[in-house]
Amino acid sequence: MRNFLAQSLGVDKHDACVIFCVEMSDNLLHTPLESVHIELGAKMVPFGGWFMPVQYTSILDEHAAVREKFGIFDISHMGQLIVRGAGAEGWLNRMLSNNVAALQPGDGQYTLLLNGKGGVIDDLIIYREAADAFFLVVNASRIEQDFFWLARHQPEDIALANESDLWAGMAVQGPTAVASFSALFPEQTIPPRNGILRFTHQGEELVVCRTGYTGEDGFEFFSSASSGPDWLKAYVAAGAKPCGLGSRDSLRLEMGYPLNGNDLSEELTPLEAGLGFFVDLNKGDFIGRDVLAAQKADGLTRKLVGLQYLEKGAPPRAHYTVETPEGEVIGELASGVLSPSLMTGIGMAYLPIAHTKLGTLVNIDVRSRKFSAKVVKKPFYKFASKGA
Repeated sequence: MRNFLAQSLGVDKHDACVIFCVEMSDNLLHTPLESVHIELGAKMVPFGGWFMPVQYTSILDEHAAVREKFGIFDISHMGQLIVRGAGAEGWLNRMLSNNVAALQPGDGQYTLLLNGKGGVIDDLIIYREAADAFFLVVNASRIEQDFFWLARHQPEDIALANESDLWAGMAVQGPTAVASFSALFPEQTIPPRNGILRFTHQGEELVVCRTGYTGEDGFEFFSSASSGPDWLKAYVAAGAKPCGLGSRDSLRLEMGYPLNGNDLSEELTPLEAGLGFFVDLNKGDFIGRDVLAAQKADGLTRKLVGLQYLEKGAPPRAHYTVETPEGEVIGELASGVLSPSLMTGIGMAYLPIAHTKLGTLVNIDVRSRKFSAKVVKKPFYKFASKGA
């Protein structure tokens, strides 16, 4: 069990045992789709306080399905926050790093919720449904923190609601994913990339968002919690391969997408994480702006970089030490995995700026064995399909 958890969750055996023992002693949260996961033969594990499918067949099989055809992931554990009010745009622009004013109704964008030190409370997707109505999809482990932070700064004329318990969510990802939406809803046109559509089907309100966490084309589908199991079965019947957390992690890491809690934290800024594209310093004041402006002016002292093995070796994992070829410790992996598409070890680490130039050679310490690697440009995998 420890070996299986370690491989699936990207940690060593000791950490896997700690995660398993601690979380099994707590009350786990359960998604609305759990019964279907069990029915389909998923391997279920405690993960981040939730009881989640880590795989159904194998991580390699599910990873390949998303790269070549399409798969479906349970994202019901993620949060949905609703913001409404005549001043919602201006308020959200002060709370988030990206420029909310750039969104037209039906548009979405990746953005970050920052603390006063410029650290990342959460990375999220915000969608504008109307002039004064916004739909935020936030990370599962940060729902309470996000809601608390927003509520703490909430003006009286802004309505903020946490609807996370009301929705079941599924991420349908892969080059042929969109065909499944068209088959189930021939009367609807799926929104363009980074778009949102809220519609009614047979009396039920549904939401589809055209984004993703795999680098492939696809969308997120939200239904009522009660109807979620039926919709999951409908997508599987339409050809979707059920996929778990294991392949979700390998897919996102091949694209260099950060994982909150691993690659992002409240002690690290989006500029250090290489997410400056999603920080608009020219839009006006927002929480954390002064720190980021100073950081940009003064220059970074560390940066999140991609690392790729130069030789075959044991899979790199989070917290493995990164050293210079001479043996000086310069950091540790924030994330790491054996890439199923590239068949080599890849990872990301915050390194001192002097060691972040492309081609810089390093060693990764894997349980006292040194594996040579180099700093590479992200994404690691460069042949993902493109959305419309």
